[in-house]
Amino acid sequence: MTERKRTPWVVGVSGASGTPYAASVVRGLLAAGESVDLVVSRAARLTLLDETGIAFRDAHWRGDLAEWLARGADGKPGAFAAPDGDVRYWAAGDLAAGPSSGSYPAKGMLIVPASTACVAGVALGLSKDLLQRVASVTLKERRRLVVAVRETPLSGQTLKQLVALDEAGAVVLPASPAFYAGATHIQDLVDFVAGRVLDAAGVPHGLYRRWEGELGGASLSREASGG
Repeated sequence: MTERKRTPWVVGVSGASGTPYAASVVRGLLAAGESVDLVVSRAARLTLLDETGIAFRDAHWRGDLAEWLARGADGKPGAFAAPDGDVRYWAAGDLAAGPSSGSYPAKGMLIVPASTACVAGVALGLSKDLLQRVASVTLKERRRLVVAVRETPLSGQTLKQLVALDEAGAVVLPASPAFYAGATHIQDLVDFVAGRVLDAAGVPHGLYRRWEGELGGASLSREASGG
């Protein structure tokens, strides 16, 4: 295994609806020159197949990932050039994978999107698969953990589990798009959430227009872009 130039971020994709969020985050990390360790849960594969038509396979993950990252949030293929960068993939059932150990170097973990089942597993420390195990390791090693929960409405039990994650040091980041950035397409709303995830990780990006204290800025942005 070749030595990596940069310590990676682990990106965990759970089974919640919202695989375009994960694709945007991975593209953003690679565009920033970051290294990525990718974990896709079994439930996430079903969601990815449903939302994109892509069957994500362990033996063909490079090609499947390239096809996924090239799709826009509207499902159209070829919307993005396949990004070039350092990505390693770990099967969700591989509990002996590198990131399962605290001695494995990682900057932190971004769970995008995070289902309520994933939230419960991480909050309770179940480690039923590699995604949950890496999240537990991230917390115990005091590394940054960002949980982009994607569900509505939220039950009282899930709210308690999110509070527990916050108290454990995680950043709870609901996948809640904003409209002040001048969104004109679905991709703009997806990129806003992905950008906020990268903000929480301290990774620079240009995925959305930031608030600058000017009322009506979104309208001016749309007019300037011809939207």
